[in-house]
Amino acid sequence: LGMRVAVVGAGVSGLTATKCCLDEGLEPTCFEQSQDLGGLWRYTEHIEAGRPSLYPSVISNTSKEMSAFSDFPFPEHFPVFLPNALLLDYLRRYAERFSLREHIKFGTTVVSIHKHPDFATTGQWNVVTEAGGKQTLDVFDAVMVCSGNFSEPSLPLQCFPGTRFQGQYFHSRQYKHPDVFQGKRVLVVGMGNSGVDIAVEASRVAAKVTISTTRGAWLLSRVFEHGYPWDMILNTRLMSLIKTNLPGPLSWWLINYKVNQWFNHENYGLQPEKRYLPVLNDDLPSYILTGRITIKPGVKEFKDNSVLFHNCSEEEPIDIVVFCTGYIVSFPFLEESIVRVENKHASLYKYVFPTHLQKPTLAVLGLIKPFGAIMPVAEMQARWVSRVFKGRETNVSLPVPQNAAQTGQVLSLQFGLTFDEVLKTEWLVYLDTLASFIGAKPSVLGLLCTDPRLALTIFFGPCSPYQYRLEGPGRWEGARQAILTQWDRVLKPTRTRVPAGSSSSFPSLLTVVGLLLLLAAVIFGF
Repeated sequence: LGMRVAVVGAGVSGLTATKCCLDEGLEPTCFEQSQDLGGLWRYTEHIEAGRPSLYPSVISNTSKEMSAFSDFPFPEHFPVFLPNALLLDYLRRYAERFSLREHIKFGTTVVSIHKHPDFATTGQWNVVTEAGGKQTLDVFDAVMVCSGNFSEPSLPLQCFPGTRFQGQYFHSRQYKHPDVFQGKRVLVVGMGNSGVDIAVEASRVAAKVTISTTRGAWLLSRVFEHGYPWDMILNTRLMSLIKTNLPGPLSWWLINYKVNQWFNHENYGLQPEKRYLPVLNDDLPSYILTGRITIKPGVKEFKDNSVLFHNCSEEEPIDIVVFCTGYIVSFPFLEESIVRVENKHASLYKYVFPTHLQKPTLAVLGLIKPFGAIMPVAEMQARWVSRVFKGRETNVSLPVPQNAAQTGQVLSLQFGLTFDEVLKTEWLVYLDTLASFIGAKPSVLGLLCTDPRLALTIFFGPCSPYQYRLEGPGRWEGARQAILTQWDRVLKPTRTRVPAGSSSSFPSLLTVVGLLLLLAAVIFGF
């Protein structure tokens, strides 16, 4: 019999975890408490307990070429940024293509995961699940936790003085449609992606909309330089190299300069004081400019039907408050000693393995919040983890600390897991790190000798996930072709009217710039 692996959840991470287990000859069983796959991306009109919730207008923040699983490109006719229904469609196609459904048990909740009595020698886990009111205990050789971190909302009303607010208030998780804001004065607390989306939607029907933000945010539009997707321009090996090798203040200045090219954030009350993850929204600046949305500092105090902001003497009347204040990371089915989450920090080696287990047979996937697409990250984590489980992995030895708390801190600093602050780790650096563990990191210098066109495209073009299928385990024959045709798939759904005699200049421009900058690449050790 093969090694039995329990996968918790059938969302993005759970599906790719199941697929990677099968690739390695392991035997996965994926437990999904709802009746269908898709996790966060499966829209339901009603809110289900313990499940993330989506509003119907949600569109992906990362483009299809950068979000694809590395051996399964999106269909070329799909739009560049995906409405949630199409992203769910893609996940279903992925499950179909790799026959994942037969390994998923729907309507099955994971109740608890405990170490098996002889864990120290076998590394096994007792997994208790419940389906149809009946509980079952199974023993598994390893566990992949893929339940995400969008289930338990953080509703911090009690944190504010004067919590006698009489109006309506709710967490963004409960939001579905803007009708609830019709003619009302709305306050949105928090400025993440959901907060800005909801404020923009509300402002079309509300009497007034205010966003309260303590720390501000950089704003990016999906439509970036020359109309290309933001992540295909910013997430390249060249850009990553520049960002990671520049001194901190210079790196800050460069990012500041880039984001302020669209509009001056200070003039719009948005300029952040520290480096946080940017927020993606195409409409907010024009909505501020046209007076539909006002930006205010953090909330000082709530009154019966008004609010007082820091550094503002006047009270502002409000009818509805939407708390876009994120989520509490929790694993109700795990003992606290397995994954300790303190002050929103967790001691996880490379964000994946709990640092203090005697055997590396439990992994947490998809918990990282990178400045880039989560799907390739979750997939790379799953590829690495499934090989660690299988015992094939020799390049990386997981630490087995004597003093778990002490080592946990060290590891937290090394690849620290902080949910409030931007991760210091570059999306690309993190992907490369895990890829190098399994021998799947592409060698740009090596390719320069054998396939210069591909090498230049990889270094100067977008770091699309197909790069991690060019070599090593799980090598995919279609990877090279997928990389060289990525811009075709981007232009296909938008170039629906082509004037006579026009052509795409971007890839050819890349080659010219590539040759000029190749020297720099070699100097930096690529």
